[in-house]
Amino acid sequence: MGAQAAAVAVENLSMEFVRRGERLLALQDIDLDVAPGELFVIVGPSGCGKTTLLRIVQGLAKATRGRILVGGKAVSAPGTDRGFVFQQDALYPWRSVLRNVGFGLELQGVPKGQARARAQAMIELVGLSGFESHYPHELSGGMRQRVNLARALAIEPAILLMDEPFAALDALTRETMQHELLRIAAAAATTVIFITHQIEEAVFLGDRVAVFTARPGRLQEIIPVALPRPRPAGIKQTAEFQSHVGRIARLIGTYESHT
Repeated sequence: MGAQAAAVAVENLSMEFVRRGERLLALQDIDLDVAPGELFVIVGPSGCGKTTLLRIVQGLAKATRGRILVGGKAVSAPGTDRGFVFQQDALYPWRSVLRNVGFGLELQGVPKGQARARAQAMIELVGLSGFESHYPHELSGGMRQRVNLARALAIEPAILLMDEPFAALDALTRETMQHELLRIAAAAATTVIFITHQIEEAVFLGDRVAVFTARPGRLQEIIPVALPRPRPAGIKQTAEFQSHVGRIARLIGTYESHT
């Protein structure tokens, strides 16, 4: 895929930090493309630079070498074409669900009535109708992440960046949110880059899964996930699903056994 056709293009990207006088190479020579409308998952060992890459795509950090293109344009700063969902929900405790979801629209100067309507539509999309007046402390962890997702989607980003958004949730809620993300991403027609440590989650969600090595993070392989959509929960017990899981686990394990 050419850089102009890709929703996100990462070109020859490396990232180096200097800490206490020592140079730390976090990412090395990353090249990958994400197609429009794709749910692209990145998996790899802790500390392999997954979050760093997402921050560079968002424009929150600048690469040491290489560049990121979003919609064919080089990224130099954060923009409204990208929405970010962090691991922690980071909601404002003094704002209701409706006002949390509408916060980004307020910053953009969207007229109040239009912003309210858009926020309401996103609340309905993530399945929280009836909770508009609730405050974060009145919500479960899964509900707070739904609010977080609705807030990111409210600005109508072309790209949704998700940094282990379900990691802090219990297993049952995490399973529910995986299904909800597939539904919401399809309805919103948004390109998603999703980071996780959990291999089964990567296979269940992804159109393709990029497997990174341990630090310095390098791209080992991009694996197409040839599973039908929509994906029912039972697909995780199929031989084809487990074959993908085993392949990714072996890639990560093979690298780790030689480090």
